[in-house]
Amino acid sequence: MSNTEVAPEEIHCATDLSCAGVEILVPRRVPLGGPRAMDVRRTLPQRRRSLIGAWCFLDHYGPDRVGGSGGMRVPRHPHTGLQTVSWLFTGEIEHRDSAGFHAAVRPGEVNLMTAGRGISHSEFSTPATDVLHGAQLWVALPDRARGMEPTFEHYRPEPLAGPGWMMRVFLGSIAGATSPVTTHTPLLGAEIVLDAGTRLSLDTDPTFEYGLLVDAGTLILDGRPVRQDHLAFVPVGRTSLTLVAGDEPLRLLLIGGEPLGEQIVMWWNFVGRNHEEIVQYRSQWQTEIGAGDPAAATGTDPAGPRFGTFPNGEPAPLPAPALPNARLRPRD
Repeated sequence: MSNTEVAPEEIHCATDLSCAGVEILVPRRVPLGGPRAMDVRRTLPQRRRSLIGAWCFLDHYGPDRVGGSGGMRVPRHPHTGLQTVSWLFTGEIEHRDSAGFHAAVRPGEVNLMTAGRGISHSEFSTPATDVLHGAQLWVALPDRARGMEPTFEHYRPEPLAGPGWMMRVFLGSIAGATSPVTTHTPLLGAEIVLDAGTRLSLDTDPTFEYGLLVDAGTLILDGRPVRQDHLAFVPVGRTSLTLVAGDEPLRLLLIGGEPLGEQIVMWWNFVGRNHEEIVQYRSQWQTEIGAGDPAAATGTDPAGPRFGTFPNGEPAPLPAPALPNARLRPRD
C-alpha cells in the first residue's frame, strides 16, 4: 500500500470542488526509437507532475498508417522497477521478453509486464497491421516489490455498457467491475467511450488521484473542456467524477491510484531510487549486450544476467544513451 495517508482536509474536498481543481497537462511529441520513427504524444512525466498514483509514464500514439510511419519497431531494451501496461484501440503488436513470454497485444486486451529486478523485451507491430493506435503506460513499483522476479499477465475485460456509454476496466475496480490483473499499489485503469452529449457520473475513491487522457472528442470536466491528446489531473479528495462528452463521440483512458508516497529516479527505461542505482543498471545492460567494458561493470549479480537472455536471430538490442553530466535527482 501507499506510504502516504490522506489528510482530513483533502477528504473534505470531496464536497467542495473549489479545493479540488483540475490541472490540464499538454502533450509533447517524441519520436519512438529514433528521429525517423513513429511519433508519440507524451503527457507523463512532466516537470510539473511526475506521477498520478503510481503511474509514472504515458505515451499515446496513432492512429498511424504503418506503411507511412513504419509502425512500432522497438528492439530489445531493458526495464527495472516498473510495470508496463499496453492498451490498443486498433492494430496489433508482438511482445517478446527475457522471462520467456511471447504474446500479441490486441485492441481491448491489456498486457501487463512486471519488470521487477530487471527484464528486457521487444515490441513490433505485426505485418498485418495497417493502422496502429493505442497507449503505453508505466507504473512505478513500490520499494517492497521492485526487486521481485519479472512476470507477465494478459486480460480481456468484458465491456460494461449503459445509455450512451461503454467501459472496459483493465486494472483495479470501478462501476462494479474489477480486473484480476496484479498490481502492487492501489490502481485503476479503464477505457471509457461516450456518445456525443452523454453525461456519465462515476463514484470514485477519495484516496486516489486521477488522470483522464482524451483520445478522441472533447471531455467537459468540472465545466472545463479537455481537448484531444491532453491529460486532465484530478487530485485526491473526490468521491465522484462527472464526464460529459462534447458535440462528438468521446473516448478516454481513466487512470488513478493512491499517491505512491516514495521518491523515484526515472531515466531512460529504468526506475530506481537514486543516481547510483541507475548508473549500475545502465552498466549492467551495456555489459550484457556486449556494448560496455566488462572490467567497468558494477554490481554483478550472482543470480545471473539482470536483464535475462533472448533467442538468437532477433534484431540487435538498443544500447543505453549516455548518462547526463548532472547527477540524477529523485522526484515524487
